[in-house]
Amino acid sequence: MHAHDLDADRALREEVRAFLREALPDTLRAKVLGHAPLTKDDYVSWQRILNARGWLAPAWPVARGGTGWTPRQIYIFEEECWLAGAPEVFAFGPKMLAPVLMQHGTPAQQDEFLPRILSSEDWWCQGYSEPGAGSDLASLRTRGRIEGDTLVIDGQKTWTTYAQYANRMFCLVRTDPQAKSQEGISFVLLDMDMPGITVRPLILLDGGHEVNEVFLDQVRVPLSRVVGPLNQGWTVAKALLGHERFNVGKIGRSLRELRLLKRLAAQPDALGRSLLQDVRFAERIAAVEVDLLALEQTTLRLIAEVQAGRSVGAEASTLKIRGTEIAQQLSLLLVQACGDCTAPMGDGLPTPMALVRQYLNWRKLSIYGGSNEVQHNIIAKFALGI
Repeated sequence: MHAHDLDADRALREEVRAFLREALPDTLRAKVLGHAPLTKDDYVSWQRILNARGWLAPAWPVARGGTGWTPRQIYIFEEECWLAGAPEVFAFGPKMLAPVLMQHGTPAQQDEFLPRILSSEDWWCQGYSEPGAGSDLASLRTRGRIEGDTLVIDGQKTWTTYAQYANRMFCLVRTDPQAKSQEGISFVLLDMDMPGITVRPLILLDGGHEVNEVFLDQVRVPLSRVVGPLNQGWTVAKALLGHERFNVGKIGRSLRELRLLKRLAAQPDALGRSLLQDVRFAERIAAVEVDLLALEQTTLRLIAEVQAGRSVGAEASTLKIRGTEIAQQLSLLLVQACGDCTAPMGDGLPTPMALVRQYLNWRKLSIYGGSNEVQHNIIAKFALGI
């Protein structure tokens, strides 16, 4: 990397840090760093702050409201947001649907939906997984039949993240039941208030309402809401999943949790001793830190290769596998670091119960987004040729 590129990266990092110090509300920062549950208003208020600065969708083309940053600069920006305690920008609209609309959508679809994603007027959810089609998404059974200029949809989606907040959903529907597996699927945009759509909560292990079941009963959608050609939705779906490849491991979040872990481990007990003085526990912290730094270097190396013009395929699966495994290790160490104490552990520190809830919630990380077992198969087939 050239010296002027490094200088530009350092300048951007300082610019982002200064912005976060001034623009991120203290109450929101405290909720995130304290591992408190966030509301839809929390997420939307932060997204509007970012949009006002022109940083909600940094990977978009400049003409559409993006920044013109390189993938490395986008990575730096998102890492600093994680470290500062900013809420996560949910990927479904800005990072997943929007690039697909720019690539496969009609001008009318782009003009209708892209501005509403930037303004946070629309909250999108993802209608992919079904009770019998999770990581094996191609076996989905939700059906759509054509009646004139309308698609009539019947079926069920599950594990639909924050569907209770969403006013729109992008959805995979089988529109040619005679076609094999990945063929005959269409990518459709729905309004959540369309007649026939019912959302029911699924309560996770931590007690939180984060995901849902979505039932579709005779939902009538104009064919103008199909993105890309009818029956060619698998191509659109693959393009969408590819847009999150570098941040799927959420390294910045893990760096933030590692920093918290070290702070907790340094807290003295009643006898004035800390966990950092326990050689075995200190070794476990060091081991997860080494793994995390190695993953960060691997990610930056892949980003550099992409910027040099090389495509990245199955290698991205390693980022998902290791990123989620490391996050789960950190969540366990955090619970162990706070022991069986039930009182607040100090200024700005989360309660032990908040860390327990995070540990329980993060058991899902190695399952969603294509389970880690499936990611291993991808690596075996496409990277190793097995």
